[in-house]
Amino acid sequence: MRRIVIAFALLIATAYAGTIAYHAENASKIQAPFDAAPLASSVRAEGRLVAYPGAEVALAFEVPGTLRLLAREKERVEKGEVVAELVSDEQKASLAEARARVLESEAQLRFDEVHLGRFTTLVEKNCVTHEEKDKAACDRDASRARLEAARATVARLEAQVAKLTLRAPLAGVVIARDSEEGQTVLAGAKVLTIADLGRTRIEAEVDEFDAGRIEVGAPVLVSAEGYAGTWKGKVEEIPDAVVVRRLKPQDPGRPSDTRVLVVKIALLEAVPVKLGQRVEVEVAR
Repeated sequence: MRRIVIAFALLIATAYAGTIAYHAENASKIQAPFDAAPLASSVRAEGRLVAYPGAEVALAFEVPGTLRLLAREKERVEKGEVVAELVSDEQKASLAEARARVLESEAQLRFDEVHLGRFTTLVEKNCVTHEEKDKAACDRDASRARLEAARATVARLEAQVAKLTLRAPLAGVVIARDSEEGQTVLAGAKVLTIADLGRTRIEAEVDEFDAGRIEVGAPVLVSAEGYAGTWKGKVEEIPDAVVVRRLKPQDPGRPSDTRVLVVKIALLEAVPVKLGQRVEVEVAR
């Protein structure tokens, strides 16, 4: 009898232990999905190093002509420095001729004014007629008109000659030369590109699905393939509209036909990356 009681007790204990193990196993299964997928703490995107608006300028002539280059690629230039010009010997000769006509007209006008003054005095003394004085006044007025016309011609030719010269609109570095010395360039054809390499930032293409996770001022880590380490930045500007993706994702698993938010990122330290080079960014939430 005693053995039966002991066996029965062992059977109950075994069943109880099995029940506890069953509930414990199912409880772990219920909790597992929530513990296995923690929320991401950052947003990753790809972008390029670009110059700030106005810090990169492409230069072109307004008129056609034969090119003379005065600045080389990678050369630093100052604001207002002449970097290219068109052959303009004929135009410069015309301008010199027009300036000479101005000097001639000024001399003639001075003579006519003195002549008129003499005739005015002689009229008062009845030595010449009023008609002769009026003729002198007419000659003075004609000389004045010829002088104004000569000055206008100089201004017109100076404007034409000015169009034959390209000056750097900002201090920077010549990052591209699109035409060669001695080449005949057309009006509007790009000749040189100048950029201020001290004014650069990142334009990162953030997936539209992550748009709500980006905030102005958020810290950013920037990296680039082929360079060791990372560089610090911060979100500077977030546009109000998404656009079509321009950069083809390097990750084949990332869709290439989605729309993106082009987020502007200010750099907090110097980077060795070249303008236009692709970078990776990690934006903290």
